Amino acid sequence: MHNTKPRLSFWQIWNMSFGFMGIQMGFALQNANASRILQTFGADVEHLSWFWLVAPITGMIVQPIIGHYSDHTWNRLGRRRPYFLVGAVMASLGLILMPNSPMFAAMLPALWVGAGMLMIMDASFNIAMEPFRALVADKLPADQRTLGFSVQTALIGVGAVVGSWLPYIMTNLLGYNELGDEGSVPFSLILSFFVGAAVLISSIIWTISTTSEYPPEVQASFEEHEEGTTEESSKGFLEIFKDFARMPSTMKQLGLVQFFSWFALFSMWVFTTPALAQHVWGLSADDRSSAAFNEAGDYVGVIFGVYNLVAAFFALALPFIAAKVGRRMTHAICLTLGGLGMMSIVLVTNTDMKWVLNLSMVGVGIAWASILAMPYAILAGSIPVKKMGVYMGIFNFFITFPQIVNGILGGLIVKHLYAGHAVYALVTAGAMLILGAVSVMFVKDVDDVVK
Repeated sequence: MHNTKPRLSFWQIWNMSFGFMGIQMGFALQNANASRILQTFGADVEHLSWFWLVAPITGMIVQPIIGHYSDHTWNRLGRRRPYFLVGAVMASLGLILMPNSPMFAAMLPALWVGAGMLMIMDASFNIAMEPFRALVADKLPADQRTLGFSVQTALIGVGAVVGSWLPYIMTNLLGYNELGDEGSVPFSLILSFFVGAAVLISSIIWTISTTSEYPPEVQASFEEHEEGTTEESSKGFLEIFKDFARMPSTMKQLGLVQFFSWFALFSMWVFTTPALAQHVWGLSADDRSSAAFNEAGDYVGVIFGVYNLVAAFFALALPFIAAKVGRRMTHAICLTLGGLGMMSIVLVTNTDMKWVLNLSMVGVGIAWASILAMPYAILAGSIPVKKMGVYMGIFNFFITFPQIVNGILGGLIVKHLYAGHAVYALVTAGAMLILGAVSVMFVKDVDDVVK
């Protein structure tokens, strides 16, 4: 007789996912402010997507490797937790150093140092994030996985809201509004990144200290109980490529959905700051250090916080909606609302209307909540438990590949097709989310079939 995984309480699931809040706080600071920082250091709008390429490229390389080795790790800290800790320490260093890149100007231009720190942060976030996804699948029985990923998404939302709003709070409520010298980052932004680093480390330590992992022999008994997990798992590094070739059909089908979704998200993260500065604040592409440019940059953090706040609350409703209409239909509806919200940004043409951007972000937040939960809930039912870590890492290819495509082409499209008007990259992003909504309806959800 084989063991089945015990059900966990809500607070056990909460503690297990709490570290993701800190990771996402740092990630939100990066997403809302990296383009602004790089433009301050001298990057042109059409080149921003090239600098952002380091994010998906490092993710594509790092996550499958980390997933593979975390599947086969067991030491005093456990199976997944050692990777949380290493990733958190490295990401915190990147958060501290990126806005302070000018201090290294004697060795390299600040722009290149900033891009290097962006790469370090992304590699570190990926080291920490992938094992968090796998931990939910490790610890929870199948009927609690949607809840597990939804709680994780809610905590992601909380961290992202705080991280997104922090520079605005530092500037407008706490009075740290010094602009600094030409080509330097405002002190409010530097301080925000310092706070983000501290929260990241603290939240990871909380998860490590409150969450246990099943020893290998116990985990093995669970794996034997799961359907399709009797195959022996090779520990060789080349096994990653074999696993890639043997990926389940559900995973392949989700790949197209992920392509449309993450192409859209990459456009939003890269181009929202220049889009708002040009289209709403009426600034020229060369204006990168004025008070108005920093006001636009701070407001990007505000609206990014709104979509993450919506996602944090809406994520808790996802299990109930999915139970009524199914995971695929839930995801399709959410992506459609996100697409319409993203496209509506073009209707906001001056600062008197900037409050409307928050309404646009409601739809984006609903889509974001679903993107962070539904594909993983669908995927988890189609892959063997023994391969959970490596397949969660391989699944990241479907997140990083569209970002790489966008990173190579996005800036060129903005420059040559949209005549430098970055707001149309956001309209395109909205259309991509709607295409994702259509494609998800063709995905086979194994858990639904079993029911």
